[in-house]
Amino acid sequence: MIGTPIAIIVPPNAQSLDISGPLDAFLEANRLAPDRCNYNVRLLSVGPDRAVTAGAMSILTHGSIFEDEQPIDTLLVAGTPDYARAYTDSPLHAWLRRHAPRSRRHGSVCTGAFFLGAAGLLDGFSVTTHWQHAGELAERFPAAKVVSDQIFVEDGPLWTSAGVTAGIDLALKLIEDDHGREVALSVARRLVVFLKRPGGQSQFSAHLAAQVATEGRIQTIQHWILDHLPLDLTVKTLAARAAMSVRNFTRVFQEEAGMTPADFVEMARVDSARRLLEDTDKPLQRVASSCGFANPDVMRRAFLRRIGTGPSEYRERFRR
Repeated sequence: MIGTPIAIIVPPNAQSLDISGPLDAFLEANRLAPDRCNYNVRLLSVGPDRAVTAGAMSILTHGSIFEDEQPIDTLLVAGTPDYARAYTDSPLHAWLRRHAPRSRRHGSVCTGAFFLGAAGLLDGFSVTTHWQHAGELAERFPAAKVVSDQIFVEDGPLWTSAGVTAGIDLALKLIEDDHGREVALSVARRLVVFLKRPGGQSQFSAHLAAQVATEGRIQTIQHWILDHLPLDLTVKTLAARAAMSVRNFTRVFQEEAGMTPADFVEMARVDSARRLLEDTDKPLQRVASSCGFANPDVMRRAFLRRIGTGPSEYRERFRR
């Protein structure tokens, strides 16, 4: 069987799980379906030294990008907390511009997207990265279409994933595309992760977003919203509950939560509706009213804005 050559580019001080997550997914596919999968994964450093640091670990890569001459079917760039170096690494930029277009597919995990962006490989494509860095990615590379709330994004030959563990989701989808759902599901079970956390779902739930705020009144309001989704949660109502003016409440909420009160309410309602669609057989009208949507059509429009698919399609795909 001809192997599928995969190159994972390892920048200095790489996020270790950005490397090991996809790597283990591909290797598990080889072990679980040896008659179908033969991924030949190589780790490549971006300098002359094969030894690189990843978190608190030292990794001995298979070689440097500048000495590796083997073909590449799938090229992935791992992320690093030191992604600012992406802006100045001209030799890596040139290497990526030469090799990425030759591969069948190329992409990144987490902040690896910054290296692709600096090489001009994100221009005109829809992309994602770690949610905390999505704003900077969009600012730095305005020709890219940054989608901040997805686990991974596929746009033609370009695949980009969100932060850290999302690299596993990305690898599982690549395996599924190559060898079918059954193999990908077997790998997901072996790794004890969900196969059903696709690119259409948000990177973080409203419950996690509520942990971001540090201002006591805002965090209290966020948790109150999560417990009272069926109510009429207008900005005026929320501001009054926080004993703040509408203008001040909106300003402080956005500073603390990184989104408007209306965006948080909609995200929380979609998040709640997703769980009901996954876990129950409730008709759409009851799901909508339980989560505070005026009707199923309003819920559908919110789903399309947030996760790119409607409630019926979501249930069909993700029903447990």
